[in-house]
Amino acid sequence: MPSDDALQQAAPALLLPRIRFVLVETSLSGNIGATARAMKNMGLSRLALVRPKQGARFADADAVARASGADDLLQAATLHDSLAEALAGCRLVLGTSARLRALEWPLLDAEGGGARLLAEAAHGDVALVLGREATGLRNDELALCHYLVQIPTNPDFSSLNIAAAAQVFAYEIRRQLIRRPVGSAAVADERPELATADEMEGFHAHLMHTLLAIGYADAEQCGTLARRLRRLFHRARPDRTELNILRGVLAKVAGRPGAEPDRRSG
Repeated sequence: MPSDDALQQAAPALLLPRIRFVLVETSLSGNIGATARAMKNMGLSRLALVRPKQGARFADADAVARASGADDLLQAATLHDSLAEALAGCRLVLGTSARLRALEWPLLDAEGGGARLLAEAAHGDVALVLGREATGLRNDELALCHYLVQIPTNPDFSSLNIAAAAQVFAYEIRRQLIRRPVGSAAVADERPELATADEMEGFHAHLMHTLLAIGYADAEQCGTLARRLRRLFHRARPDRTELNILRGVLAKVAGRPGAEPDRRSG
């Protein structure tokens, strides 16, 4: 078995490529470039963009100038039509916000968020989601996240530039990586077959369809119910077998006695 020292030396190559920074509907291309620079400073490389204002032309002169040598991250960045698509394959998702929400969400500070991302990356892909410059993440987008993560700032002036926020989180990830043995930075759920974000999305769609079909939920008033159920299952973090069981139950409840569970989520 490799020693702790050997694991520590291998950690950047093993863990950092599994950590995904996801930017949602970024307005300024310069902020994308500056985020790429912040990531590369700390050894991170996976950048995903959800509907940037410039579309596929986001890597313009301003983005390249602000990237200041991190052009390779811009070239390798992936473009997505939805946040759910950008999170495909992730076992853990953290959503950033400068404000708390009416529906309480599990909360981490920047240090705890960096530690949790690093610890969970030992077992699979993870993501940190940063929202729009002016308005941040919508509630339905935060509902795709397991935790809300915040940087402790001046409460009278709490909004950070998106690239500045990315730098803080990237630094916390790097700090946890170099200061502690692998796996000791935070308690991680070590089950290797946890359902991924896209698999959970399939389940939630199935769940709400069933609740509407049996008359438990109202199509015009089910938003809060859906978010509460998401929060419940995010806490539980089912594995793929458990998720397949739940979808089998939903199929029975919906009155399809001969139906088989959707194997795509298991």
